[in-house]
Amino acid sequence: MGKVKVGITVGDINGIGLEVILKALQHEGIFELCTPVVYGSTKVVSYHKNIIPNFNLSFQGTSSAIQLHAHKLNVVNCWSESVNITLGRATEDGGKYAWRSLDCAVEELKKGYIDVLVTAPINKQAMEMAGFQWAGHTEYLTEKLGAGQSLMFMVSDEVRIGLVTNHVSIGKVASQIHQDRVIEKVRLMEESLRIDFGIDRPLVAVLGLNPHAGEGGLIGNEEGEIIRPAIEELKKSNFMVMGPYPADGFFGSGQHLRFDGIMAMYHDQGLIPFKLLTFGAGCNFTAGLPYVRTSPDHGTGYDLTGQGRANPGSMLKAIFTAIDVFRNRRRYKELEAAKQTSLTSSLPQEGHSDDVNDMTFSDAEE
Repeated sequence: MGKVKVGITVGDINGIGLEVILKALQHEGIFELCTPVVYGSTKVVSYHKNIIPNFNLSFQGTSSAIQLHAHKLNVVNCWSESVNITLGRATEDGGKYAWRSLDCAVEELKKGYIDVLVTAPINKQAMEMAGFQWAGHTEYLTEKLGAGQSLMFMVSDEVRIGLVTNHVSIGKVASQIHQDRVIEKVRLMEESLRIDFGIDRPLVAVLGLNPHAGEGGLIGNEEGEIIRPAIEELKKSNFMVMGPYPADGFFGSGQHLRFDGIMAMYHDQGLIPFKLLTFGAGCNFTAGLPYVRTSPDHGTGYDLTGQGRANPGSMLKAIFTAIDVFRNRRRYKELEAAKQTSLTSSLPQEGHSDDVNDMTFSDAEE
């Protein structure tokens, strides 16, 4: 299918984002799979490459991803001024240039200069200092890419966990759990599992909100009044969905291994088991967007900056997942188009009939 053009934002320049990007792009054979494009500046990339022992990747600066070198790391210069890098700290500059990198990459994604987007971690405090008004990447991209809804979907080879609510304080979670929202998020997950991950009839588990999934209403009513009715509605539409399950027993007993996707009600309910089971080997994927976007499953790692010890495993997984999903989507579209062509060609043509009654006697004898 050819090499995929992978756009990568630098994230917070005071964190480990560029370190794990550059380490991941030294992985053997990666330039045979994709053409990587980093959105930042060659000056900042040069600074961070010096942190990495035995770094040997060549890169070149460019003004946009219209023209790319197939066997080098391409760096789109989103700014030309010198930047103050303060490793390990949340600063306004850290947020400002993370945002500028993101804006630049999104514009080129929409223009078709790159095929997929991989975002390095940002720090919410630094982004707020810079005036960023979204709760995170997911909310920003959902708006900027024109998606009415999206799903924060943590994926690895072992487990896939989606969230009904994303970056919401625990005190506000219950008020944001309602039947239509649960149904919409499960629909997004089921569609993504089929189209993006190639699972023909995905089986989805839905977790409860309360301890013991409400204990029949003794600990909470959300399961009986909201979550279970949502599951019943989905079943009427032929979705293979089960639940609600108590989250602790569900993961503790290994039931997660039976399902293609798991829907959690809130951030930590989904991300704590995900990171315990697969930290460093999974990534964050935003389902429901018209473009493919992934990111590593960790944050800015301020405590690791400047030491050359950051693990690039999750960044590498994010890059590979973006490539796989892009190809799966394209393959799905081709198959659907072929089905439509086949269906159209099998319909009786105008002025022609296959009915034996329209044949003459001599035709029938022959």
